[in-house]
Amino acid sequence: MSFIDKVGLALAYRIVESVGEGVRDMKEGDHVVPIFNGECGDCIYCKREKTNMCERSGVNPFKTVMVSDGKSRFSTLEDGKPIFHFLNTSTFSEYTVLESACVVKVDPAAPLKKMTLLSCGVSTGVGAAWNTADVKAGSSVAIFGLGAVGLAVAEGARSRGASKIIGVDINPNKFIKGRAMGITDTINPRDQEKPVHEIIREMTGGGVDYSFECAGNLDVLREAFLSSHKGWGLTVVLGIHPTPRMLPLHPMELFDGRIIIASVFGGFKGKTQLPHFAQQCMKGVVNLDEFITHELPFEKINDAFQLLIDGRSLRCLLHF
Repeated sequence: MSFIDKVGLALAYRIVESVGEGVRDMKEGDHVVPIFNGECGDCIYCKREKTNMCERSGVNPFKTVMVSDGKSRFSTLEDGKPIFHFLNTSTFSEYTVLESACVVKVDPAAPLKKMTLLSCGVSTGVGAAWNTADVKAGSSVAIFGLGAVGLAVAEGARSRGASKIIGVDINPNKFIKGRAMGITDTINPRDQEKPVHEIIREMTGGGVDYSFECAGNLDVLREAFLSSHKGWGLTVVLGIHPTPRMLPLHPMELFDGRIIIASVFGGFKGKTQLPHFAQQCMKGVVNLDEFITHELPFEKINDAFQLLIDGRSLRCLLHF
């Protein structure tokens, strides 16, 4: 049931089942984490320290086949029609095939159950605080949207010693979990009579040092931007924005000294930097236990999605 690719490998429960020709940095039996934003190590982007983009294996939602030959490695049993790949990983299967650029080897002593969190959400949020924003001790932070990514930002900011971490969400149930993960103050926009950015400016004496937009909503993005302090405030965009609307900012507003930037995969270079991050998580620098809120058999995947839609789940592990 395994599939072998010329530049990839087959995985079962995130353990290497076999490797293809040309794969040198891992072997059968290695414990690995699949990543959607790969690192080939050879392109012009991978060789630049200031970016974690990859020309060949970077995140691309429209990429559906393998790089080597432009074909899929999956097909239907009935008629052999191709089943296309998704986000470089295709992990909703017992076995999958990935390009070697999208597989990161981790310490075999690390519990795979926790390491699954590093494939996306936790790495994205913590990395945004550490790598993109470089949050400083004693600073103030506002996080708009307290899903898994937003709470990972809180963990990253807490571990860096931020003194005030404000969580903003329309679901008050998120605040209990948030306070356990570093949130010091909470705001529900539905309970307020004035814009959230005005409240945050009053709470912080002019605005926060760092704001993070984790909701994928342009109106929320504007509130996050305006909640940052004039002169030095930094806003990091993490939410996925599906609408065709443009940034809700006037160019002259940037002359107030505020900065806005986006972060993909938390700025981590996957194969180069993620193994060290995994070690830090094992040492307790980041508390991963709080992120796993549910575990279900794969047959109940629709229930898992509903938990997410209802705002009752951060990460649900699906077991084959």
